Amino acid sequence: MVLHPDCAALEPFLGTWQGEGRGDYPTIERFAYSETLVIDHVGKPFVSFDQRTKFVDSGLPLHAEYGYIRALGGSSIEFVVAIPSGIAELHAGTVNDGLIELASTSIARTDTAKVVTEVRRRIVVDGDRLHYVLDMAAVDQDLQFHLEAELHRV
Repeated sequence: MVLHPDCAALEPFLGTWQGEGRGDYPTIERFAYSETLVIDHVGKPFVSFDQRTKFVDSGLPLHAEYGYIRALGGSSIEFVVAIPSGIAELHAGTVNDGLIELASTSIARTDTAKVVTEVRRRIVVDGDRLHYVLDMAAVDQDLQFHLEAELHRV
């Protein structure tokens, strides 16, 4: 399948990535997780984003996200992601030289989902290494560190 020309800057992110990360937030205990992330395309001006995490100690499922990074031409992108805990995030951002920077523009939630008011994501690819940091404002906490992981292309 040929990559859509608008997605050229996203090409370094394509593939299956695996590795480990850590999470922290004032309202929860610190934790470690393993992750598989698949970023793929179908020839349209977007790529799919499929993330699954598990607790390192037990191997039990922890978190999942599924969404799309939409290429808008040039360096502009949008990220649409659904989370099974009842949250949907919309982000706007840029992709340049192996760096994606995203900031939430809207967060919707079901009546039973936790209140999340802001999310920022920074994803860096350097060859076969992908590193990301996710900051979050939720449950009456200001925007701050929540997740960080280092993944490797498999």
